[in-house]
Amino acid sequence: MLQDPLTLYKLIVLYMLNRVNFPMTNAQVSDYILEKEYTNYLTLQQVINELSDAHMISLETIRNRTHLSITAEGQETLKFFQNLINYAIKQDIDDYFRENEYVLRNEVSVLGDYYYSAKAGGYEAHLVAKDRDISLVDLRISVPTEEIAAAICDNWQKKNQEIYQYLVGQLF
Repeated sequence: MLQDPLTLYKLIVLYMLNRVNFPMTNAQVSDYILEKEYTNYLTLQQVINELSDAHMISLETIRNRTHLSITAEGQETLKFFQNLINYAIKQDIDDYFRENEYVLRNEVSVLGDYYYSAKAGGYEAHLVAKDRDISLVDLRISVPTEEIAAAICDNWQKKNQEIYQYLVGQLF
């Protein structure tokens, strides 16, 4: 058994991120680990920060969501130490992904972000829908205000499938 519980939590996060072929949000990882009561939120955030500082995971913030991905260093570390994760924990994680992978993938495959563009003289909303690593839609819309850009991003999260179907229907 591990002497340091933080090491186990790090290995669990690495195992989860290695188990999928898409980035997971901090919220997705946190929801699972907190639901299983492995640790508390503050300790988990410490674990995630330490993994990032050690370059075992990469963090990318898109609007208000932080996306976590395992790095080559993280995969190498996991390869050497995954035997320290209890079989039952691995089985729980594997079962969780078997049941929820589609929903988890969809949550991170639709991205909407905006930024100020001096070139456009306003804000630009960048909307993306992916299926695995393939971009289905990658759209930039220039708008005059930040409020409109934020609303576009919010609506993209809610209505992306309808918008995609509309575009395909109109263009093909």
